Amino acid sequence: MKKIIFLILIALSFVFAKFTTIDDGKLLKMQKQGVVVIDIRTPKEWKQRGIIKGAKTIEFFKSDGSVDFIKFMKKFTKYVKSSKQPFIIYCAHANRSKVLGKLFDRLGVKNVYELKGGIEYGWIDKGRKTVKYKGSK
Repeated sequence: MKKIIFLILIALSFVFAKFTTIDDGKLLKMQKQGVVVIDIRTPKEWKQRGIIKGAKTIEFFKSDGSVDFIKFMKKFTKYVKSSKQPFIIYCAHANRSKVLGKLFDRLGVKNVYELKGGIEYGWIDKGRKTVKYKGSK
């Protein structure tokens, strides 16, 4: 039942989505201004490709495609304290971050940004470096 409700929320979010896609330069500028950057990939992906320096790692979709939204939100709210606080999310190719960004938008969360192309096409392919993932914080 929870999966059905979640899928309905995701489907509805595509109809009403309004969040901002940014490039690597804008991400760096916003990060320097104190905006939280959140990597929503899996731990395996963090280990394989590294993460953007300073990014917080909070897995959203698990490797089997499931989501533990409660667990995600417990970690997420450690860094994002209000629905108006700006934050940036990214995944591997921007597919998962688009889903999550649209879901946040549907839930009324403001100032959601996502990295265009994800870490692969929007960061690494642009010549940007990653840092080694050192485990959960």
